[in-house]
Amino acid sequence: MKLWMKYLLGIVLGVASAFIIPLNSPQSTAILDFVVNIVLRIGRYALIPSLFFGAGIAVFRLRDGGLTSLSAIWIVSTVVASTALLAFLGTLSAVLIKLPPLPITAEKSFSEISISVTDLIMSVFPESPVEAFLEGTFLLPCFVFGGAVGGACATDKSASKQAVGTLESFSNVAYSMLCFFSDMMTIGIMALSCRWALNFATVLKAGVFLPLITILTVNLLLVAFVIYPLILRFICHDPRPFKVLYASVCPFLTAFFSGDTNLTLLCSMRHGKDSLGIRRRTNAVTFPVFSIFARGGSVLVTSICFVVILRTYSYLEISFSDTLWIGTMSFLLSFVLGGFSSGGPFVALTILCTMYGRGFSSGYLLLRTASPIICAYAAGIDAITAMFGSYIVAVKTRTIEHRALKQFI
Repeated sequence: MKLWMKYLLGIVLGVASAFIIPLNSPQSTAILDFVVNIVLRIGRYALIPSLFFGAGIAVFRLRDGGLTSLSAIWIVSTVVASTALLAFLGTLSAVLIKLPPLPITAEKSFSEISISVTDLIMSVFPESPVEAFLEGTFLLPCFVFGGAVGGACATDKSASKQAVGTLESFSNVAYSMLCFFSDMMTIGIMALSCRWALNFATVLKAGVFLPLITILTVNLLLVAFVIYPLILRFICHDPRPFKVLYASVCPFLTAFFSGDTNLTLLCSMRHGKDSLGIRRRTNAVTFPVFSIFARGGSVLVTSICFVVILRTYSYLEISFSDTLWIGTMSFLLSFVLGGFSSGGPFVALTILCTMYGRGFSSGYLLLRTASPIICAYAAGIDAITAMFGSYIVAVKTRTIEHRALKQFI
């Protein structure tokens, strides 16, 4: 059975259990939350070793093959272009399609949320290299440390021959552990989908968020089935661009029902290598970078939600300057969401409301109930972006061995 089929079966059982098993008491809710947290922790268990050793040997191979600069150019270009495209799409669709206003809440804002760019930069280079493994959900310090080790090995290949062999051996072991835990997630996804179903039922019961969910669904389908396949056909001249979408099914399901980008990285890296045939030297670099920085889905969701908030509080037409500000700020905020593996779009929306001011500082509270669902859409789009983006980089750097659909895991 294909891996995505196992995940889909687990999701169906999880969603069904949300309506069969009584989960209305505080005790049952606490138990479910505990199980969900355990599943997320177990799912991330193999991520740090695979990230460190994979980045180390990948950077070594890229430098050894003279592909470092070419890979970096394509990675940066793809990240920026995809984020800008989704920022434009989200802002444009929200401005052109006037969604009905949301009920205004009397809640007061919580403590102010902010992101310190200087603190993020400092955390990438901690005082001790050991701290790079202890950053929790922020994967960039570990990735940078692993890449630095691989780059150092490439400077003197004769002296680092044994170190490279050890690094590659540990990388293979870490990848085997990653595959094991991604298989185990076929069971854990049941708890995640059960929690998602309960959140979705709450949102549907409220009734007021259905137009927002509809426009997010339309944008998701447009990106996945039209925009990205056309871009792939144009850039890579690939006659079968939908095979990348097929490889994205399992990562998308994981992202959509967990809302966690780090957990999704397990499936993305595995499908990138075992389904699409992307070589480890590219696979181990592109997917972590896209997971940390390519948050176009978060930009799309944030811009749409912010426009809905504006129209809830004001019946005036949104000016061009405001439209440009929303798109630009959502675009810029996406690059500092790497420390939030889940809930990033709601954090960005909170900051956007605070920055805009003019009486809208508490506007994000209108969407607090729907935040798990809107974050699910953002994570799902980000997962698809990572798959298509990594495939483009692999094709352009010729670090891919194309495989038939029957060989996909």
